[in-house]
Amino acid sequence: MTSAPPAGPGVVKTAPGPAAPPHPPAGRRDVRRALTRALPLSPAVVLLLLFLAGPIAYCAYIAFTDLQLTGQAESSFIGFDNFRAAFKDDAFLNAVWLTLVFTVLSSLIGQNTLGLSLAVLMQRASKPVRTVTGGIVIAAWVLPEVVAGFLLYAFFRREGTLNAVLDWLHLPSQNWLFTLPILAVSFANVWRGTAFSMLVYSAALNEIPKEITEAAEVDGAGGWRRMWHITLPMIRRSIGTNLMLNTLQTLSVFGLIWVMTRGGPGNRSQTLPLFMYEQAFQKSMIGYGTAVALLLLVVGSLFSLVYMRLLRTEV
Repeated sequence: MTSAPPAGPGVVKTAPGPAAPPHPPAGRRDVRRALTRALPLSPAVVLLLLFLAGPIAYCAYIAFTDLQLTGQAESSFIGFDNFRAAFKDDAFLNAVWLTLVFTVLSSLIGQNTLGLSLAVLMQRASKPVRTVTGGIVIAAWVLPEVVAGFLLYAFFRREGTLNAVLDWLHLPSQNWLFTLPILAVSFANVWRGTAFSMLVYSAALNEIPKEITEAAEVDGAGGWRRMWHITLPMIRRSIGTNLMLNTLQTLSVFGLIWVMTRGGPGNRSQTLPLFMYEQAFQKSMIGYGTAVALLLLVVGSLFSLVYMRLLRTEV
């Protein structure tokens, strides 16, 4: 058996060092990196769970109970009885119908159309006109809902401003809050909320390159053709976003209608938020009122799904 040759001069033997620590698996590294990135968001997540998800989950539980505000020792779980009772209640079905009418008239048609029209007109108007018009419209928007409700109540009431103008013009007048209550509150919501749509569409119109509209004008396209074939397709995402936000806001309008009509006369302007308030706090049926609130949340979710479909980039 031969031995290893001796080390020559100048060759230094070194002892073997410690082995390098093994690297953690790739999956563990990814988890650790994700936790490190999520750590700064943990306070916000805790607050959302505590003050948003927690109350929503508790309300969802209450909707399946017979909880009452007064006169009850303890509540019991009753399953879907509240929801079945709602769809058998003519007052609930009437509130659903009036909510849809109020939303379509004031949000989908009124605020959206008027806001776009004002944005287009203000683009072509002079600076003083833009300043005055924008100030008036935005002033209605920043007013508290209750204040706006009292102003519109004074406008539509029997001895109000609208009838005074009609009498001065020798035109027939009437008690608008009694004969056409849902139209009156829809007009009030349009008056108050149009400013948001105007600001959204003004920002969207400013993003359209002027070269495109100028080229279409040179090619002989009129104003309506430019609006239909150029402007509306290019601001389609802004239209979808505005419709979604306006619809969700309109579905939750309470103070404006409460101040003007309190849902009356009878229940001819009682939308779902007012019906929910009546059942939960005036009739003390907290479980039933919460079930109606969940159904209102479902209606808002359905509208949101439709608008999210419109926000897709595919044509």
